[in-house]
Order: sequence, then C-alpha cells, then structure tokens
Amino acid sequence: MSHASLARLRAIVGLGLAQLRHSPGRTALAVGGVVLAVLSVTLLASLGVGVVETGQEQFDDAGRDIWITGGPAAGGENEVVDASTVAADLREREGVGDVSTVAMHDVYLGTDPDAVKPIAAVGVEGTHGHFEFEDGDGFDGAMTADGDEEGRSSVVVLDPATADRFDVGVGDTVYVGAGRQAVDAYTVVGVGSYYSQFLGTEAATIPLPELQSMTGTAGSSRASFVTVNLEDGADREAFADDVRAEYPTYDVRTADDQFAAMVGDRHLVVASGVALVGLATVGGVALTANLFVLVAYQQRETLAALRAIGLSRRLLAGTIGVQGALIGLLGGAIGVAATPVLAAGLNRLSTGVIGFERLLRTPLEVFVLGFAVAVVVGVLVALVTGWYASRSATVAALES
Repeated sequence: MSHASLARLRAIVGLGLAQLRHSPGRTALAVGGVVLAVLSVTLLASLGVGVVETGQEQFDDAGRDIWITGGPAAGGENEVVDASTVAADLREREGVGDVSTVAMHDVYLGTDPDAVKPIAAVGVEGTHGHFEFEDGDGFDGAMTADGDEEGRSSVVVLDPATADRFDVGVGDTVYVGAGRQAVDAYTVVGVGSYYSQFLGTEAATIPLPELQSMTGTAGSSRASFVTVNLEDGADREAFADDVRAEYPTYDVRTADDQFAAMVGDRHLVVASGVALVGLATVGGVALTANLFVLVAYQQRETLAALRAIGLSRRLLAGTIGVQGALIGLLGGAIGVAATPVLAAGLNRLSTGVIGFERLLRTPLEVFVLGFAVAVVVGVLVALVTGWYASRSATVAALES
C-alpha cells in the first residue's frame, strides 16, 4: 500500500471515529439497534434449529432400531393388523433385544363419567424408563394379566398437563372410554410426559390389550406400529431386509429411515424451522440496513460541510463505512455475547411452559450468522448509503 493510500485510510478512520465521538448518544442508539438485529437473528435461528433437533432427539430417545408400519390396513389409523402375531414372531428371531407394540386412538377421559373430554390415548404393553415419571411408577406387562374379573388392570398414566387440567394425581380415579356414554373407572398410576412430548399433545397411556378392547380392535389386534430394539452388534439393515421379505405388505424401516419418513410427513414442522432461520436472516438484514440508512441521513449536514471544504465523495463514503464497521463490530460482539444468556432464560421458560428442554439451540453457525449480519451487512450498507449521501452533500444542501 502506497504512502498516499495509507494516509487516506488513516484520514477515513480518523473522520469516522471523530463522528462517532461527536455524537455519543446517536452512537449508543446505533449500537443498540445492531444488538437487537443480531439477537433477532441468533435467537430466531436458534429456535429454528431447535425445532428440528428437538424432534430428532425425541425420536432417538425412543431407542428403537426397527419400525414396522403400514400393512393391510394402510391408509387408516392403526395400520398394522395382527400385531400380536407379528410381535411374537419377531421376539423369536436372533439378535432381538425386545419388541414393543403401540396403538393410538382418540378416547374420552374425565373425573366425572357424565362429563368426559376427548384426548389422545396410547396403548403400550408396559411403560419404561424414558417416561421419567414426575409421580408414580406406571405399569408393566404383568399387570394386564393380574386384572379384575374382566381381565382389566384398569390403570392409566397421564401427562402432567392432563393431570393438572383434571386436578388428579397418582391413586385418583378417572373415567376412560371410546365413547362418551361408554366409560369405565381407571386408577392413575403415573404422571409422565413421554408420549405427550412425542405426539405434541396431551395424552393418556393405557395397557395395550385394554385400549384395543375398548376401541373394538382386539380381534384384529391392530396397532400403529411394532418396534424392535436389537442387541448390540446386530446389523439393522440385514434384519430389516429379512423382515421385509417375511412381511412384504408392511413398511419396515430402520430408525434413520423412519425419522426421515416422519419428517417428510410433517412438512409444517420442517418448514417452520427453515422459515424461522430465513425470517431471522431477512429481518436482521432489513433492520441493520435501515439503521445505517438513518445514521447516514442524520449526518447529511456534516457530510455537506466536509464536501464543501474539498473532501472527495469516496472519502466521505469511507467515513460512513468505517462507522458501520465499528458499530457493527461492537453491536455484533454484544449481541453474540448476550445470545447464550437469553437463550438459556428462554429455554427455562419453555421447559416450564411446554415441557421441552433446550428448545433454542446455539451451534457455532448461529453466532457466525448473527455476527456476519452485524459486520458484513453493516459495512456494505454503510458504504452504499454513505456514497449516496455524499452525492447529495453539496453546498446548496448545506445552505438549505
């Protein structure tokens, strides 16, 4: 770099710093605006990332290697027909750890048999450690064999929101049935949010045989899916291929394939995550651009005075660009530093309100995106607006 260019650069930086020091209030407001722009990017992008990653983690927590869905009843609910026979056959196969059968139905539930409300019900053979019960112990497969004279254990697990809504806890009685006029008494044996988080709605968990009997699907033993957990070292793909050959009418997928299929069926969730990231970026760019347009506009008289004493348009544009860089650097640094603190606070709020932990995720890319909006966009917009402002910085404008 030549001596003249270096001198010009020092002059541009010096003028930019002088302008910032001359108006500390305006500088502070500009930095605050950049901080807000950065936070709008980082927090919304964190939420978008969290929407997708939370779904992935909820699915992974199920700990299932093979998912069997579809079948002869494809196109309706609980498509796996004769699920008990399928599950029994799978249990006999080499390398199988355990097999679970799950059915889902809409039922009615309430504390008054004459005032029950609709709710999603999940039928399982037994609850497990992933429920992370807030109270109670749930039930296991043996309980369904030790029921009353009708073979019912008459137990139910409620999610916390449902328990609060009906003001019930472990040991209390609720009434459950497939219809408003056909309900039976059930004892609450646990309060846990496992299936309510998985489904994204309030849910009651009932022993599978009882839910099938209640809904009239016991004869065909219909279920939503049958899952298999393989022993360590077992080949998922090979096992899935063997099951596909045995049950060609069913959809047999590994856990990764099943998650991809579920995501494909939930375009709204994926679109929401992508839209949040896009909205954050566009909103942050727009806010930053508008901010530096205002900064340049407020200096129009000063620029006109500097133009009148002979400074070039390039130098005037450079001074605005330097201000944009400095404001962007400071605002970007503060915004990035504040992001983890605010994200942690919002995560605590989401945990208490909707039960999801770490709904906002802050990978390195989120910080880079926020800082880039503050600095790169800030500098570019400041240079462009500074150039246009310098064009109107004339003696006539100063006199007006």
